[in-house]
Amino acid sequence: MDRNKKDRLVKNMDEKQTRRIFLKRTFGSLLTILGLSFGGYFYANRIEPSLLDIQQQQMKYPYIPSSFDSVKIIQFSDTHLGFQYTLNQFKKLVTKINNLKPDIIIFTGDLMDEPNKYKELNKLTALLETLQAPLGKYCVFGNHDHGGYGSEIYRNIMESASFTLLLNESKKVKITDSVHIYLLGIDDAMLGNPDLLLALKYVPKDKFTILLSHAPDLAKTASHYPIHWQISGHSHGGQVKLPIIGPLVTPPFGQIYPEGLYLIGENNPLNLYVNRGIGTTRLPFRFMAKPELTVFTISSQN
Repeated sequence: MDRNKKDRLVKNMDEKQTRRIFLKRTFGSLLTILGLSFGGYFYANRIEPSLLDIQQQQMKYPYIPSSFDSVKIIQFSDTHLGFQYTLNQFKKLVTKINNLKPDIIIFTGDLMDEPNKYKELNKLTALLETLQAPLGKYCVFGNHDHGGYGSEIYRNIMESASFTLLLNESKKVKITDSVHIYLLGIDDAMLGNPDLLLALKYVPKDKFTILLSHAPDLAKTASHYPIHWQISGHSHGGQVKLPIIGPLVTPPFGQIYPEGLYLIGENNPLNLYVNRGIGTTRLPFRFMAKPELTVFTISSQN
């Protein structure tokens, strides 16, 4: 057996193993939920998934030009339309985002739960098109965007809705031609081929960089590169959490950093923010892991 075939075989075995572990944990969490009282079941199934937590974050770094002070980035993630989350709910989310008047909108993957089975593609595209951001709308692939032969479906929707899909590449976000920062986007870690070096290829080392990666755990690798912030989703904050025990369901590449803000590395640490997402997947429950919209306000740091 040649080396390439052997590497592919090992990779396939690793993927099957991680999926088995994930499904086992998912089943275990289901048993836990079934053990809750009816009131807890109703709350986790009907109430918490319909809530929305708006998190405010300051994004500071010395390389940020002062012209970017008060620029507002809104991140939404993991809508998983078609599982539990509906188009009517998404319409309300779009209105909420526009009312917050973002300068930049970022979507960090998993738009539809099963893209090839979703029946309202045209309506979804039209809603995404109504999102307004003068400095641009950007997105990356999540694992569900690739799954079920959905890659081109997702790409067509996002590009038709005026989003820039970042696939192992970078884009300048400009106030003027001489004043700009860089957004980088990499492919999904589970079903894609993320390439940080390719994404950084045309980025000067003295410019402020924000990495969009669906998978938060890639931050351990990203921290060794000239990347200053990473924004991710994927983990759903565990989707179901219990006091003391913590998250019960964490997917591959979303297990080390399940939610919130982290500093990674010692010298010039990478800032990682992990959004809990909007929808649900596999289990139609959220418990102690409310759906989240994140508002980043950029600030230069002298």
